[in-house]
Amino acid sequence: MNVREATELDYDSIWDIFKMVIATADTYVFNPNTSKSDLRKHWLSNYMQTYVVTEDEKILGTYILKPNQIDLGDHIANCSYMVNPDVQGKGVGKLMCQHSIEAARESGFEAIQFNIVVSTNQAAVNLWKKFEFEIIGVTPKGFRHGKLGFVDTYIMYKNLK
Repeated sequence: MNVREATELDYDSIWDIFKMVIATADTYVFNPNTSKSDLRKHWLSNYMQTYVVTEDEKILGTYILKPNQIDLGDHIANCSYMVNPDVQGKGVGKLMCQHSIEAARESGFEAIQFNIVVSTNQAAVNLWKKFEFEIIGVTPKGFRHGKLGFVDTYIMYKNLK
């Protein structure tokens, strides 16, 4: 597997993954009915770096790296990751997390913060903890889960210095 920056040619493949991931309404805040035209502002905007994981020219996953906040808060990064559900468990998420930590360091970020990790997304929570992200806050009932109703969300943080 390889990680590279996304190009305009990747739009449709990224959309396919994005649409599958948000359809379940269990890990991301995006409305499951988000339109393909909205992908650009959510995943391919000019203020973020977008990456894809490929194997044999097929895109298996994608992630974004961006400032968590503007101006005086832009020294902290924020990332979001999506893996094609058909290849979950193959190490795509792990590879993206490793790559994003290095990319964030290379871009001069001092830390990475995830603002909303759904507490019921145990695979993600466990993976981020393996990479030494800490839960630094809980938002009670911060997410409307498609099947479970309101569930808590975590703020997770990793110092890069």
